[in-house]
Amino acid sequence: MGLFGSKSKKVSAARMITGSVRFPGDKSISHRYAMLAALAEGPSELHYYSASADCASTLACLAKLGVKIERKEDVVTIHGTGLAGLRAPNGNLDAGNSGSTMRMLSGILAGQPFRSVIAGDASLSRRPMKRVVEPLARMGARVTTSEGGLPPITFEGGPDTRLQPIRYELPVASAQVKTAVLFAGLFAEGATEVVEPLRTRDHTEIALEQMGAEIGRHSKTIRVQGRPRLAGQKVYVPGDLSSAAFFIAAGLLVPGSNLVMQNVGLNPTRTAILDVLVSMGGRVKILNVETISGELLGDLHVETSRLAGGEIPAEFVPGLIDELPVLAVLGTQAEQGISFRGAAELRVKESDRLAAVAENLRRMGAEVEEFPDGLRVPGNQKLRAAEIDSHGDHRIAMAFAVAGLVAEGTTIIQHPACVEISFPGFFELLEQVAE
Repeated sequence: MGLFGSKSKKVSAARMITGSVRFPGDKSISHRYAMLAALAEGPSELHYYSASADCASTLACLAKLGVKIERKEDVVTIHGTGLAGLRAPNGNLDAGNSGSTMRMLSGILAGQPFRSVIAGDASLSRRPMKRVVEPLARMGARVTTSEGGLPPITFEGGPDTRLQPIRYELPVASAQVKTAVLFAGLFAEGATEVVEPLRTRDHTEIALEQMGAEIGRHSKTIRVQGRPRLAGQKVYVPGDLSSAAFFIAAGLLVPGSNLVMQNVGLNPTRTAILDVLVSMGGRVKILNVETISGELLGDLHVETSRLAGGEIPAEFVPGLIDELPVLAVLGTQAEQGISFRGAAELRVKESDRLAAVAENLRRMGAEVEEFPDGLRVPGNQKLRAAEIDSHGDHRIAMAFAVAGLVAEGTTIIQHPACVEISFPGFFELLEQVAE
């Protein structure tokens, strides 16, 4: 079985992390291109489309809206219906566990001349949607949620549905809310603008440009011109840097490691994780950089490093929100530990990630201080094997698989199947490189 058991996921200490790996296509980019390809005229070929359950949820929702989709291995062909070609779904749209699907697709549903309801699983049904519904209502969408702004989201579209362009200042930096407003802006007459308080990932802007929309960017303002004619494209999706983050952390922490990761997305709005790790002494090299389908990608070379750790500046936190759980694990092995604030959003992810990280670190014998919006993890701590409760959260399961690689004994990850949400084959790939 190597380091991992077949049923209960058992993770033992590794001697080294070595080899060359390639990751699944980026989730964020896959979601966006699938949705825009559905609105384009003609077919689009999405190569290396994400194999995650979340991105499969997006395809299932689009199919229910009348979009013809073919999938052969890692190539997805989407036959676009044009901006006015979606049709009323028979029954609710199911976003599964995917907040990305629900929030971003809401921008498209807001502009449709038919009624639609988008729902999700029990976990997603506890995640607030008020932030995305409020600007869509301002644009003229007839939209309601369950009590407290929770899913499902209902759009009472009709033949008279007409969205109005707005200038919307995001109260909190959110790439998903930005995307929902820009997607809704495709159905409005005139220019819709979104103003960001902090820069967020710009995959939406890139994808819109690649598909033929008229996009303007000035400082923190993004503008999309309504009623564009989008054209089907051949797109190559880079490897997911958020998935690579767990392997980067493992390569930095496990002694004697030497790992190459191929074709990883290096969009500058996503590389805060690399900036932070390099600033802490991480030996991470970027090789063979190129631009494909508007996105930067390249290879990463990681070696074992002595990490200083330290406090993560507040302005970095929005760009690190997915990587903070594994950074907290990494902090236990850094000289100064790791601390961060301004991450209250982690309380309302697939789990309360701040609480889950703190609970599981304590199970492994580590000291950790929990704040309403962050954590402080002292450094130079010895981890001991424990039974880890993933809370059904893929990023918690993967972060503590990394912890298991540097802990004394055999760590058991409960509910490991949750990794399928974002990274099918995670444990198998980790076993390939861990010795």
